[in-house]
Amino acid sequence: MSKKAVHFGAGNIGRGFIGLLEHEAGYEVVFADVSAALIDALNAQPSYRVHEVGESGHDHTVTGYRGINSAEHEDDLVHEIATADVVTTAVGPTILRFVAPVINRGIESRDPSAAPLAVMACENAINATDVLVGEMKKAAGDWQTIASRAVFANTAVDRIVPAQDPNAGLDVAVEPFFEWAVEQPPFGDEVPDLPGATFVPSLAPYIERKLFTVNTGHATAAYAGFAAGHHSIAESLADPAVADLVKRVQAETSTLLSRRHGLDPDDLARYREKILNRFAEPALPDTVERVGRQPLRKLSGPERFIGPAAALAEAGLPVDALVEAVGKALQFDVPEDPQSVELQKLLADLEPGEFVTQVTGLGSDHPLFGALTAVVADRQANL
Repeated sequence: MSKKAVHFGAGNIGRGFIGLLEHEAGYEVVFADVSAALIDALNAQPSYRVHEVGESGHDHTVTGYRGINSAEHEDDLVHEIATADVVTTAVGPTILRFVAPVINRGIESRDPSAAPLAVMACENAINATDVLVGEMKKAAGDWQTIASRAVFANTAVDRIVPAQDPNAGLDVAVEPFFEWAVEQPPFGDEVPDLPGATFVPSLAPYIERKLFTVNTGHATAAYAGFAAGHHSIAESLADPAVADLVKRVQAETSTLLSRRHGLDPDDLARYREKILNRFAEPALPDTVERVGRQPLRKLSGPERFIGPAAALAEAGLPVDALVEAVGKALQFDVPEDPQSVELQKLLADLEPGEFVTQVTGLGSDHPLFGALTAVVADRQANL
């Protein structure tokens, strides 16, 4: 019996990570995207290549897929969801609210006797599937019916997919390493057939280990590299000052991970070393501007800097490196990135304390507030 996965987001991550793993698990992959040019290219080309860079990389050929323009052919997409086994997303956390209504329609159209649809949001955010479910509930007319015909599971995803060669077409360059952890309890004993995914009893350690080591470290390298005038992440990490800050930041977040989840410090040290080697891979031409984009989201309360720094400060533990990294983020001034433009406007318009509260959500009574206010004031003095 054939299997089908509907994947929202036919961009580089969708094609080079989740879509690839679904293809290799034997699913027919239906890519849904609002980009007419991208969907037309997918439907015109019977295959594309995923190239793993570096000495340990391999090439993969993806076939047996289709594309649907979700802006123009919603009814067709509803039918595909109604008859799918798996629905996944890689659209960005802020776009989940736009895909929620059509997922609702697809599940409502599902045969009640069919196996529940597995729904997993594969985004760079904590508990993104919960976010998707929240948006689906807002848009739902009959949530009980939808909830009875689907299973929702949070995931943690990790694979570096850098900016691509503009002449590559549908082909995607990625790093060889990947991790797709999915919480098992929502599925019980009936987990989806996805050999590329790891089903785990509790996702929290995986989510935070990835977010506070990979994402925090990557963003630190981007912001410190940008501030130092570097172009790529690899070039930034060749700068001893940038590399030192990234290492100190990751050492602080590892302290939190060890305390919160009982993760072994030696295992975390090896994990950090692996992550730094991934970032420094010269065959991954990732730019500081791409990695650093959307700085306001990355400086928000639960995210990669403030999340761990706030928890460490509440425990009375050092946060000097994380605060220094926040200071580097405040220097991210890229006119092409709307959040960067807004960040610089807020720095120009608000008092330091007002800025901290509005951007991070922390009040003046929080133990991290003073350090953040000082670093904001320092940035404002140099505008």
